[in-house]
Amino acid sequence: MMTEKELVIDDVITDAMATPSPAKSMGDPGITPLSPTHVLKDSEENEPTRHPYVVVVAIDFGTTSSGYAYAFTKEPECIHTMRRWEGGDPGVSNQKTPTTILLSPDRKFHSFGYAARDFYHDLDPTESKQWLYLEKFKMKLHTTANLSIDTDLHAANGKKVKALDIFAYALAFFKEQALKELSDQAGADFDNADVRWVITVPAIWKMPAKQFMREASYKAGLVSRDNPDQLIIALEPEAASIYCRKLRLHQMVDLGNKTALNGYSPTENVGVGMTQGDRYVVVDCGGGTVDLTVHQIRMPEGHLKELYKASGGPYGSIGIDYEFEKLLCKIFGQDFIDQFKIKRPAAWVDLMIAFESRKRAAAPDRSNPLNINLPFSFIDYYKKFRGHSVEHALRKSNVDFVKWSSQGMLRMTPDAMNALFKPTIDHIIQHLTELFEKPEVTDIKFLFLVGGFAESPLLQQAVQNMLQGRSRIIIPHDVGLTILKGAVLFGLDPSIIKVRRSPLTYGVGVLNRFIEGKHPPEKMLVKEGTCWCTDVFDTFISTDQSVALGETVKRSYTPAKPSQQVIVIHVYCSEKESVSFITDPGVRKCGTLKLDVSGTESPAARREIQTLMQFGDTEIRAMAVDVATSRSVKASIDFLSQ
Repeated sequence: MMTEKELVIDDVITDAMATPSPAKSMGDPGITPLSPTHVLKDSEENEPTRHPYVVVVAIDFGTTSSGYAYAFTKEPECIHTMRRWEGGDPGVSNQKTPTTILLSPDRKFHSFGYAARDFYHDLDPTESKQWLYLEKFKMKLHTTANLSIDTDLHAANGKKVKALDIFAYALAFFKEQALKELSDQAGADFDNADVRWVITVPAIWKMPAKQFMREASYKAGLVSRDNPDQLIIALEPEAASIYCRKLRLHQMVDLGNKTALNGYSPTENVGVGMTQGDRYVVVDCGGGTVDLTVHQIRMPEGHLKELYKASGGPYGSIGIDYEFEKLLCKIFGQDFIDQFKIKRPAAWVDLMIAFESRKRAAAPDRSNPLNINLPFSFIDYYKKFRGHSVEHALRKSNVDFVKWSSQGMLRMTPDAMNALFKPTIDHIIQHLTELFEKPEVTDIKFLFLVGGFAESPLLQQAVQNMLQGRSRIIIPHDVGLTILKGAVLFGLDPSIIKVRRSPLTYGVGVLNRFIEGKHPPEKMLVKEGTCWCTDVFDTFISTDQSVALGETVKRSYTPAKPSQQVIVIHVYCSEKESVSFITDPGVRKCGTLKLDVSGTESPAARREIQTLMQFGDTEIRAMAVDVATSRSVKASIDFLSQ
């Protein structure tokens, strides 16, 4: 006689065929929970022994620009940012380099950053069609619904390349640059084994995108699969948060009074103004995404607790570039712009660089127009394409605020430029407004505005108008490097963030005893005369639940058939908070634990299989243990297999 809590793990498929039953099981092993409640324990004792890394190197792989920074574990206070790059643009800090990559016609890595851009620009138009040039490609990881290892990207000439290859090339480039700089400093070759790598990703990215970065790191040779702990995936706004807490007053601007004083001496910490229980919001405005996190300081160690799960969306500064492109389509025609991008890809890149520097000059109080250079080949190609001049197109298009200047430039009034910013800024403000209405987000002392887009005076003013003095808006001086420096601090001490909110609900598929009236009849599965309800979702952790760092959820199961050789436990996830069945809409399989129990006959009447899932980190770990033999299996939860 079987009890309700018994776990039957066997080959459901053959069994289901032998016993006619209405259930259309998903072919999951029949497992019913042995332990009805889950045990939470802090798994400090099974922390791996820490490798004494010599240096922490963080890579901020951004949508529009990228860079790295590092600190030696012996002098954690001293964060070095990478050397300045050759070929920077006027008016744009070249502490980071553009996230642009160039592959030769035979698809081999050629160059990255300014070097890629400049080389591509100097190619003859007939030649440049053969080369593969990519920019702003990171957003693809956010926008692809069913991201996989095989997802493609499109180069400027329209040719397809594997996204994984491009990300791996970029990371390998940063690995080489960083190791070269470290070797130069050490006066000898620096060993990659001595480096702890940190890669930053937006907190609002879904799990597949985070895993994709890890896969690209393996492919780039940053770390090996045998030693995954050498790489930490850090969340961008969390990194920013860690850095902002340490800011001294001379390192930031308080938008409230535009001075870096505020009644404290300039060498004091903002941390001085931050005490036990203080809550603050970090708004990370990047090129691709805007990420919002709410943290609370927990004393005495000053650990951070996440109060509300990361939110945001694809509202980064490249939205302004898209608006500019839409404006050009309105004036010159979508058909022409599409053709021009493919036929003169390098000139299109030039036009966007010219726009970039003017974009940075936009400000609320600006009164004089902004001039944008149109490349000669744009003017020339347009005449060939349409049979009339660019000037004629501008006159005919009736687009207000944009005129043709006699020096061969597009002249935009400040209002025209501000209109390009409006949709993106409106999205951010709407999101912030909604965030501040959440019950968890009351009484916010500081709002830190970070990321490259935070430098925009238009955005700063919009945030000020929205908050109306409800919290102090702080902008670090080196706002574009905030994430990079915070990521280094995080790599030096990953335990600083103690409590996170789970972005998803996780569980496993189990069989429960079938209860008339409670379970849907189509879920009934008859096995050896017993009625089971199949496809039940056994929840490990729910979305938005608070999870402490290293918190482990433990469940026990038991196989009923001694002949069973392999136990398979599938892990499922969903964005919904409460899930009843693994067949519910929005539930997807995200991992599999396989445990080989062959060759050991257990003396116990019921063999106990424990599953453990560890949460609270930026990534999730899972394992299963056969208690009788202590045989265990670790599983990486795979979010990328479709």
